[in-house]
Amino acid sequence: MSTTADNQPKADDILLELRRVDLDVDGTEVSRGLSFRVRRGNLVSLLGPSGCGKTTTLRAIAGFHPVSAGEIELSGRVVSRPGMTLPPEKRALGMVFQDHALFPHLTVYDNIGFGLHRMSSVQRRQRSDELLEMINLGGMGERFPHELSGGQQQRVALARAMAPRPTMILLDEPFSSLDVDLRERLSAEVHEIFKAEGMTGILVTHDQREAFAIADQVGIMRHGQIVQWDTPYNLYHEPVDRFVADFIGQGRFVRATLLDHETLDTEVGVIRGNRSYGWSPGTGVDVLLRPDDVLPDPESELRATVEKKAFTGAETVYTLRLRNGTQILSLFPSHHDYEVGDDVGIRIDAQHLVAFPREEQQQKDDHLPLRA
Repeated sequence: MSTTADNQPKADDILLELRRVDLDVDGTEVSRGLSFRVRRGNLVSLLGPSGCGKTTTLRAIAGFHPVSAGEIELSGRVVSRPGMTLPPEKRALGMVFQDHALFPHLTVYDNIGFGLHRMSSVQRRQRSDELLEMINLGGMGERFPHELSGGQQQRVALARAMAPRPTMILLDEPFSSLDVDLRERLSAEVHEIFKAEGMTGILVTHDQREAFAIADQVGIMRHGQIVQWDTPYNLYHEPVDRFVADFIGQGRFVRATLLDHETLDTEVGVIRGNRSYGWSPGTGVDVLLRPDDVLPDPESELRATVEKKAFTGAETVYTLRLRNGTQILSLFPSHHDYEVGDDVGIRIDAQHLVAFPREEQQQKDDHLPLRA
């Protein structure tokens, strides 16, 4: 399913639009009919597993890869269609790559000012100093890349992309070579910088936390298609299908039967949903329970056995086994300290209930004859 990035945005708000784009690599189909829009000033992410087509899509937007069908429009101008690809240097885009791609023999000043040929040396230095302050590297302009940490090098790569004030910046897995803590810090910093500058950007990543930290809107990709384009909050709480539900966040499915349009009889008791389901009573469904839906309750009759625990600081993620053998995940405050094998009481507080027809039920329904 292809989706637009916004609900009926004004035409002059749209900076980038892909219209039914087909992409092929060495004769292999990568994407078919891909469509989405990006508004000016928005920071969006293409998120998906390896091989889903997100990097090829970014390369097509940048002008490094031709389209087999459809059009890419940038700033109201068609820049890609079959047989015509406007060169990257004429698209006024900035790019930040995974490997930084800094020139090792140039100073930080010269790396940042590399694309500012039309400015005087004084103007280049002023712009470089302005950006160094913005990325918290003030006073480091005379250093060489090898004298910087990985995180500092990536900041310089971002500053270099921003220096010519491009129409949009494309970020291709920019933090994947960094450790987790640094990746999270840089993600937050990039979000702040883009918002402060009112810049438009597209981030390609397979890391959900990175996408959620940076992006206003996220497009979940699968097999070259956008499955769902939404806010991080809605992707987590209202996934459109099982793929998105499984891909986003943690969670386990438990079996249930629909009692009425908003009540489910599950393996963890009767749960009333926060929406009305259109299936017939008696339909077998699977309900997604996130770790934050499962709370500790020592007095509860619903019991489970601790099978695994992962201490994260303020919280502990427990893998619990219900009496019938089903496993679920729970997120307890860290002062609830249980050991593997302990019996614990729990209660379910699923305020955003996510349910799908059970897979065998869905397969059965798929083979029913269509109604006229």
